This record gives sequence, structure tokens and C-alpha cells, in this order.
Amino acid sequence: MSTVGQHAALSPRQLTRTGERVSFIYLERCIVHRDANAVTAEDANGTIHIPVATIGALLLGPGTRVTHQAMALLGEAGASVVWVGEQGVRYYASGRALSRSSQLAEAQALRWANPRSRLAVARAMYRLRFPDEDPSGLTRQGLLGREGRRVKDCYRTHAARTGLPWNGRKYYPGDFSSGDAVNQAITAAAQCMYGVAHAVVTALGCSPALGFVHSGHELSFVLDIADLYKTDIGIPVAFDVAAEDEQDIGPRTRRALRDRIHETSLLDRCVSDIKRLLLPEASSVAPADQDHVALQGDRGQHLPSGRNYSSLNEFTGEAVLW
Repeated sequence: MSTVGQHAALSPRQLTRTGERVSFIYLERCIVHRDANAVTAEDANGTIHIPVATIGALLLGPGTRVTHQAMALLGEAGASVVWVGEQGVRYYASGRALSRSSQLAEAQALRWANPRSRLAVARAMYRLRFPDEDPSGLTRQGLLGREGRRVKDCYRTHAARTGLPWNGRKYYPGDFSSGDAVNQAITAAAQCMYGVAHAVVTALGCSPALGFVHSGHELSFVLDIADLYKTDIGIPVAFDVAAEDEQDIGPRTRRALRDRIHETSLLDRCVSDIKRLLLPEASSVAPADQDHVALQGDRGQHLPSGRNYSSLNEFTGEAVLW
């Protein structure tokens, strides 16, 4: 097997476009290594080869080990690597964003930095969750109050649907077993949704910390995105699981939510919602594999990079010999 240093780095034009790749490959309980321009997954049943150029994101589940050479090849090929829990319902760490473009990250920072646009995004998030209401004109306090009432109504609705007694949401950090079965299921579902949202936010190159509803935490934006699907997916699954049996609530909730995420194509929906929230006026988002670098001018214009702007009055520079 040849060494990493003998392979030249691939340029974006040599790579398979993101839209033509497999969206993600999930591996667990195996050793991930490299053989030429493919990664290999080896377990007790043998070894399979995965052409690295076909991978959009590689999800490494429990029991996986990955070599340095495999990671180097994945990085060269522009693949995102995410360490996750079973079937991707937890997020632990990642190695690079899937996107080469900073468009979404810059849009997030720009809309977050202005109090008016930050509130506008918060209203748009509310509208995504409850499309039958118009939050225009609501203050932040108004949004929080109305959201709280809608979530309480959601709890009562699903309690009546499943026939479970409901005495309110009770959660004690660090003490999962202190709540009743349905509260345990809601907590487990929320943790899974945070993992899914964190994986998508990271893969898109956005900042997990710059939230529009939540604030002051390294995962504020992750919490914002996860809450978009609380009443639609998380809470109904939690009540269904608790209504079936009170045993093994945590594992059963994670498995049920895993299946629901797959059935509803939640990852695709999450990507689309983030793009709509951060770039509502844009007709399109830059391709994830775009490798475009520009310089910023005084009036917000983008100037070609790789040129020497030695004159302050003329932008007719010469090529840089670096």
C-alpha cells in the first residue's frame, strides 16, 4: 500500500460533485482503513471496498476504528466524517464540514448580528413549526409565550390520543429515571433530535453556537433546529413508545425515533429548512463542492483573489507569484 505523502491533493474539479454522491454511508463495529483510492471496512465477515469519491458523508457508529490514512483520503476527497451513536441518533464529533462554501455560515452570522433580522428568523422558525399561525409583529416574549402554549396543547393532545396520564413536563438534569415513562421518552427523543440537528448543522458548515431563539450556549443553533420538529416528530414518538410499554424506555425511544427519521427523510428536510431560514431571498445556495475564494471590497463587493491590488484606486492587479 502506498503512503499518503505520495498522493497529490485533489482539486475540487477532480472530485465527484456532492449531488452525484451517496448522501451518507453508515458503518459500525468494523475497522476503517485505506487501500489506494478507496476506504475499506473490515469486520469478522470480511472486507468491503468503498470508492471514496462516491461518499458524501461517512457516519462512524459504535465499535468503529479508523486509521490516519483513511481519514487523510476522506479529507482529500471532500467527504464529511461524523462520529455518531447507533444508526446516527447521537452526535459526538466530526471531521470537517461537508460544504466548501461559506455562504450559509456568512448568512447565519449576518442575520444573527442584527437584532431585527435575528427576530425575523425566530418568527420564521415559529412559522415553520406552526404554519396555521402568523407570528408577524410578535415580540420575543410573545413568541415564547405562544410557543409554550402550543407545546402544552401538543402534550395534552397526545396524552388523550394514547390514553396516558399527563401531569406536566418534568425533567431533572442528570437524573433520567426520576420522571415517569412518558417524560423519560420525551427526554430520550429530545436528545436524539439534538444529535440529528447537530450533525446537519455541522455538515452544512454553520455555527452551532449562533442561535436565533436560544442563546448563550455552544449549541444554541442546534437547539433551535431540533425544536422545529419537536411537536411534529419527537413528542408523538415519545407518547407512542410510552404507551406500548414502560420498560427500556430510552433504547426503545431511540430506535423508534431512528425509524421515524428514516421514514420522514428528516435529514433532507432539516437541510432544506436551514437554507430557507438563513437565505430566504436567495434563489439558490452555492453548491457544497464549490471552491470559490474572493476578497472583500469596501462596498460589499467580491474581488477576484490571487491578484495583487497594490493601487488603492485601480483594481487591475497583476497575478501574484506566491
